[in-house]
Amino acid sequence: MSPRVVLPGGTIGMLGGGQLGRMMALAARTLGFQVQALDPDADCPAHSVVDLCVTASFGDTAAAETLARACDTVTLEIEKIPLPTLEAVARHTPMRPGADVLRVIQHRGRQKGWLAKGGFPLGPWREAHSAAELAEAIQALGGRCFVKSSEGGYDGRGQVEVTSADEAAQAWRELGERSVVVEAALALQSELSVLVARSPNGEVAVYPPAFNHHEERILAWSLLPGPLPPAVLDTATELARGITESLQVEGLLVIELFLLKDGSVLVNELAPRPHNSFHSTEVACLTSQFEQAVRAVCNLPLGSVEVVRPAAIVNLLGDLWLKDGGPRFQEVLAMPGVRLHLYGKREARKGRKMGHLSAVGSSPEDALARVQAAATALGM
Repeated sequence: MSPRVVLPGGTIGMLGGGQLGRMMALAARTLGFQVQALDPDADCPAHSVVDLCVTASFGDTAAAETLARACDTVTLEIEKIPLPTLEAVARHTPMRPGADVLRVIQHRGRQKGWLAKGGFPLGPWREAHSAAELAEAIQALGGRCFVKSSEGGYDGRGQVEVTSADEAAQAWRELGERSVVVEAALALQSELSVLVARSPNGEVAVYPPAFNHHEERILAWSLLPGPLPPAVLDTATELARGITESLQVEGLLVIELFLLKDGSVLVNELAPRPHNSFHSTEVACLTSQFEQAVRAVCNLPLGSVEVVRPAAIVNLLGDLWLKDGGPRFQEVLAMPGVRLHLYGKREARKGRKMGHLSAVGSSPEDALARVQAAATALGM
């Protein structure tokens, strides 16, 4: 039996109602779909743009089943959904991506083991399950390492940088005294990411790689298409396609990559959802990542990934709202070629993503200069 196709007019369910869910819901509405979401926060960013928002924990399988019964397919906007919840949904309607994909991705050690077994290139790494094992791993990997919680963590949380095995005990305590993955520090030239969409019928669409810049382990800005050598672009695209097809993803998969100073490309992490580094697709591409997510999980024909004009984004963190006077919205809205995207979050906190700016230009570098000027005008 061929996978179910969900046509416009149907109902899409979402596990998670954060900003990614909000933007996916808006894209779904443009295509004529109804949308329901489940999120622990009754005031989540998606609540005002969906038809129904169920307030329940991600571990509430009964609530997830109620959502599933009302939907023609269900997807997710955050990867920390418990596997039993995904399995409960799948008993009633297609869960895209499914529990098999999340089982690999949710645990960093399991994810890296799967990638290594598949022959995908990784930097040196080890798992540790105690402070003593952590010290041994740091020593074996050369001293300077990044220690990451095996599960959870986002936007720089759940990880600690160390420079020697002497810091193992402190790092173990900081990360909650639970399983960790230890990664050797690498000589990075740059960071990039590739977004792949795959529908249940096997159709695949790959966006051009994005070039990403992080500050304090949070994405600060991103360019699309990434101004990178053709050989790097080809390698990154081939890796991303291979990983997505090997995992048999139904929906979106973003592959975060490292470009080393010696020119080699290594896999960093995987994300089975829309991604911050591809927000620029809303202004750069014929099909945004959010519309593509809807098309993929509904098993509809995938849209064109052509970049019709280079674009860049800058993230807006809560720090800006905490400054005297707050963001200067009127100034940035008067700037040509620039768009303001806000996520509807009521509470601003340091480091919390409240929105982003996007800009188009004649080149990726021109778009970056424009969006950075807009960020300055906004008060950053």
